[in-house]
Amino acid sequence: MTRDDLFKINAGIVASLAAGVADSCPEAFVAIISNPVNSTVPIAAEVLKRKGCYNPAKLFGVTSLDVVRANTFVAEACNQKPEKMNVPVIGGHSGNTILPLLSQTSPKNALPMDQVKALTNRIQNAGTEVVEAKAGTGSATLSMAAAAHRFAESCLRALNGEFGVVECAYVENSEAISQGLAFFALPVRLNKTGVSGFAPLTPLSDYEAQLFNSMKGALAGNIRKGQEFGRSFTL
Repeated sequence: MTRDDLFKINAGIVASLAAGVADSCPEAFVAIISNPVNSTVPIAAEVLKRKGCYNPAKLFGVTSLDVVRANTFVAEACNQKPEKMNVPVIGGHSGNTILPLLSQTSPKNALPMDQVKALTNRIQNAGTEVVEAKAGTGSATLSMAAAAHRFAESCLRALNGEFGVVECAYVENSEAISQGLAFFALPVRLNKTGVSGFAPLTPLSDYEAQLFNSMKGALAGNIRKGQEFGRSFTL
């Protein structure tokens, strides 16, 4: 099933759910994991705007699965434990819009360029790898559930007043690194009010900057498609 197929199925569902959130619990954190996240989050944003209760600090696209995969693959390559690895993953949540920052891993790892390219490609296409392994009969389920649990738990910790909660998420922002893209995945700081800021990132490597420039147009198109649907959806 392609991302376009998923859009046809999930766009109306997400729009309806966003309208329901606006009517029933307009102050809630809204975490969207339904693909294509690059478009479904802008859909929800437009519906919430039309309902008069949009708060960009409380709307998230869940991209934790990309981080879980990046942490796992890089840790394996470096002979380290995945739970001790942190790889920021920015951009979007599909194919080449997923941009793992292997130059900014913690702990720091000096990976050769051929390995950086191979790991980047594997992280970007991990979902396809699972579908092919299941011979088209399914997609990632357990890892998706684990990623959803991770993000939900982080939101609950933030709502409970814990300080220093950081998760990568696809959110509306005007950070310079987003280069004008209305929605962009970044490491976000969470507190009781939602997004309170963004964790600092160092400049992208030349390779990462090249990948970013090559995917900007696709991500912008995904965002625009979602916005147009959300604006025209019958409430």
